[in-house]
Amino acid sequence: MGWLQRFLRPRPNRFIELLIQQAEYTVRGVEALLEYLNSPSEERAKAVRDMEKEADEIRRILIDELNRTFITPIDREDIHALSRAIDDVLDYAYTTLDEMVILDVKPNAYMQRMVSLLRDAAHEIHLGVLRLADHPAVAEDHAVRAKALENRMESVYREALANLFHMPRDLEHVVEMLKLRETYRHLSNAADRGDEAANVLTDVVVKMT
Repeated sequence: MGWLQRFLRPRPNRFIELLIQQAEYTVRGVEALLEYLNSPSEERAKAVRDMEKEADEIRRILIDELNRTFITPIDREDIHALSRAIDDVLDYAYTTLDEMVILDVKPNAYMQRMVSLLRDAAHEIHLGVLRLADHPAVAEDHAVRAKALENRMESVYREALANLFHMPRDLEHVVEMLKLRETYRHLSNAADRGDEAANVLTDVVVKMT
């Protein structure tokens, strides 16, 4: 087979497989973050970092495949956007951990609730990508569930922020409030990217059906 034929030939399953791998690493990374919040340790922190590195490698492979393939099973833009959004969820989970370590932020119940919901949303996105090729209607259902979980997480985020503004009593408490707000913001950003992944997944299903 010549180079042009290799370039043009469709690889119907390869991109879905890579997206599934990305989504799986995202679930595992968010689960590792939740474990860290429940019982902080360097080992659990390393698990989050390791998942982020593995997911980045899968995304690099996907982008390389995308650049070398002319015909794709779904729109190139959708593959790229879905991959980026899934990657961003784990990236924000990773930066949440880094901010907590750098700023010496201790886990609290709000963080645990938010990350628990983020894990569930990531799981729904993973299931959605798994069902995309063969059962697009089921994939869309998982995307809807992911969006509902994102809405619940945003509610917890606003509740956490409201609680912060009841905290300040002195300068030390103000500093603590700012640290917590920064951490909450990273988790809110992760939820936003999960919502974007669900939106792209829904768009793909609409185009397929």
